[in-house]
Amino acid sequence: MDTVSGTAPRPAARVRGMATSIFTEMTELARATGAVNLGQGVPELASPPALLRDVADAVLAGHNQYPPAVGLPALREAVAAHQRRLYGLAYDPAAEVLVTTGATEALAAALLALCDPGDEVVAFDPCYDAYAADARLAGATLVGVPLVPDGDGFALDADALRAAVTPRTRVLLLNTPHNPTGKVFTRAELAAVAEVSAEHGLTVVTDEVYEHLVYADEPHLPIAALPGMRQRTLVVSSAGKTFNTTGWKVGWVCGPAPLVTAVNAAKQFLTYASGTPYQAALARALDGVEQWAAGLRAELRANRDVLTEGLRAAGLRPFRADAGYFVQADVRPAGYHDGTAFCRDLPGRVGVVAIPTAAFRTAQGPDWLVRFSFCKRPEALADAVERLARLAG
Repeated sequence: MDTVSGTAPRPAARVRGMATSIFTEMTELARATGAVNLGQGVPELASPPALLRDVADAVLAGHNQYPPAVGLPALREAVAAHQRRLYGLAYDPAAEVLVTTGATEALAAALLALCDPGDEVVAFDPCYDAYAADARLAGATLVGVPLVPDGDGFALDADALRAAVTPRTRVLLLNTPHNPTGKVFTRAELAAVAEVSAEHGLTVVTDEVYEHLVYADEPHLPIAALPGMRQRTLVVSSAGKTFNTTGWKVGWVCGPAPLVTAVNAAKQFLTYASGTPYQAALARALDGVEQWAAGLRAELRANRDVLTEGLRAAGLRPFRADAGYFVQADVRPAGYHDGTAFCRDLPGRVGVVAIPTAAFRTAQGPDWLVRFSFCKRPEALADAVERLARLAG
């Protein structure tokens, strides 16, 4: 009989404990119960028809091989023009713009490029769950600075931010417009973040994927546009949320050439390159994004209002969503102090799935917040609101 000696294979410490996420659990609950899934932010709204035709034409024309590792020149030029046109930020498309396989890869490559083992990354809590994983893969630790519930919104605690920065802090990861709260950082808050970053010599990495989905009167303001911040900021965004094409995974990074070069040093050994037919089509679409985004914002704003009123009618306390796909709700009026327990009960009680905000938290914070998505077809959202009304009954 053959025998094998030695210890059993085991995963590396950097991935140990990365178990199945709450998203998988809630999606399975939605499937098993037939619930309306307001958990994940998967848009159900249409994409620009001309963009879809352009991609189909590019595929049929044979544009299906590797693009340049840094991205097609046309898309890098379109991204640079977009940043200059909307925000007054000038980037050299040849040296200061890098195309990535979605913003998720851009963020991972940025932390791999900027962090050494033992470093710390500061982010605002609750935060997108990939941030902690990216920091861990880079050998760093994510330090959460809680956003504070403030009336019907969330606010920056500048003192808590200053207290979170240590000699080991290398990167400040800023997500605005913010997932999962729907917060848009104000100019004054951005100035406070910029001051801390400059004082401690931090590199700022921004996640701006919801930049075109701001519903307040003031448009999105990148922190890179503030005085002195361009040279220490990597701006990350993507096409997925803007054009309802999350499955295409086309993103980009803009910043000073030395920082972008460092990100590419990591990125080239992750995917190398991807999305050739999508890149060519998106370059054209990005040139006219303002008109498209205005219509999409109107659709999403209407959906947000329907969901917000539906949550209020169900007896919950919704928070204001100034951007993005999600509304936060306080579930204590429904008799729950634990958002995870509420979300596990909700599909069976009324046939709706949501995500507990605790799944996005890395530091202490309220357990009674739950995230609901409104990037759905209006009829699906109306069905969900009708079901949620049973909570009040």
